[in-house]
Amino acid sequence: MKFVGSLFVVMTAVVVVLSVYSTPNEALAGYSPVASTDDAAPVEESMHEFMEYVFQPTYLRLKASMAAAPADNKGWKAVKSDALILAESCNLLFARKPDEHGEDWTSHAMASKTHGAELYKAAKEKNFEAATSAYKAMLNNCNACHKQFEDGKHILQP
Repeated sequence: MKFVGSLFVVMTAVVVVLSVYSTPNEALAGYSPVASTDDAAPVEESMHEFMEYVFQPTYLRLKASMAAAPADNKGWKAVKSDALILAESCNLLFARKPDEHGEDWTSHAMASKTHGAELYKAAKEKNFEAATSAYKAMLNNCNACHKQFEDGKHILQP
């Protein structure tokens, strides 16, 4: 009986904290989005430099990790980490939309983010077949953007 009473107190506290500090959409996230300001301007203006130092190292690690099914938790953790970094980094692309063909840019970035998120989910489930499919789909979207905006340079290989 003592356990049930303690459990009730803990659950009540959790409900109160969540209702006070979050909206329904933010309850699980635990944070409020920060308003965009001029202070959020890019550190690096060159898109080439940005891609080379934000995306490329992560892609290269992920490429090595995806060469074969991970043999252990450490291997899956590497895939999860790099998939999440790439998917979340796609959010940075939305603020770097070019003046021309911005809708295409946004579409490529969203598709890459979506497939990166699918890769992350598949890695969490340790499903190499689904991870491979999402990985290739993500790279196809990256490459579609590179073809359109970089004249076919920097094509990524799985």
